[in-house]
Amino acid sequence: MSPSHTASLPFDLKRPIIGAPMAGGISTPELVAAVTNAGGLGFLAGGYKTPHQLAEQIIATRALTSGPIGVNLFVVAANDVDEHELETYRQELKYYADRYGIEVGTHKWDDDSWHGKLDVLQDLKPDVVSFTFDCPEVEVLDELNALDIHTAVTVTSTDEARIAAERGAQILIVQGTDAGGHRATFDPAAEPGTEPLPDLITAIRNTTDLSLIAGGGISTREQVRTVLDAGAAAVQVGTALLLADEAGTNSTHRSALQDPTFTETKVTRAFTGRPARGLRNRFMDEHDRSGHAYPQIHYITAPLRAAAAANNDPHALHLWAGTGYRTTHTGPAADIIADLTP
Repeated sequence: MSPSHTASLPFDLKRPIIGAPMAGGISTPELVAAVTNAGGLGFLAGGYKTPHQLAEQIIATRALTSGPIGVNLFVVAANDVDEHELETYRQELKYYADRYGIEVGTHKWDDDSWHGKLDVLQDLKPDVVSFTFDCPEVEVLDELNALDIHTAVTVTSTDEARIAAERGAQILIVQGTDAGGHRATFDPAAEPGTEPLPDLITAIRNTTDLSLIAGGGISTREQVRTVLDAGAAAVQVGTALLLADEAGTNSTHRSALQDPTFTETKVTRAFTGRPARGLRNRFMDEHDRSGHAYPQIHYITAPLRAAAAANNDPHALHLWAGTGYRTTHTGPAADIIADLTP
């Protein structure tokens, strides 16, 4: 199937730009509304929030825009972890905790309030709901689709795309290897793919007629055009918005993105147990983990990361960023979206 047969999105946008959902406070209602008001589609990140917090953010975003908004949820699978390995890692990290005068976090598993958040979505009905880390069961997608909520699943391979299409997703969000933050691989133990994004789009385009949104390392107008030409109906950007005025990016993260001493990005499992790309720092290099205990490791390191941000320590903080971080710039989100639009 050629790019000329690209399936259009089931909703209208003035600009083919999607603001990626960035958990941890970055995707504020102000940022989401600004992207939508600029003609794109902004996404709230539901990850790590309580259902009540998510509901509040959806309501706050609705008050700032009359355009469409999206919400993203994590699909967290149960796992079988090595308790001894996790405790060993906790002890390894006591060095950081002692330095900040805090305690290392306790590892646990939860489903990120899955059912409570689905209830919120069914009640407040955002225009689009996307899913990351796995594909929901058929029943979940059917229930949302029946409420006229467009459903999207983030995929990183043709196999994942087939699963999402078979279960009833209306849109596929194709995540390339250069994306910042967590990789969306369904299997957290799998090594992230290395296929260039245009090639991955083409491969998935040849397996499905579903609308495709694609992103990963996109930071220039020329790159947006390349992705659209490869067969995507829209481009998803996250790193490009990290320095936007409306973004909730903490000051330590903002400074690091503009610090010339950070010269590359790297994929690591050290912060959360899932592969994620960020600015390469000392914590990554000192804790080269291959384990995939998510969200257990997330909870172990969460207090350390919060303390690192509070103490302006970029070398103990997860500085999520895609490979195009050097071209990010400050300013209103509307100007950033306009600059990216071909």
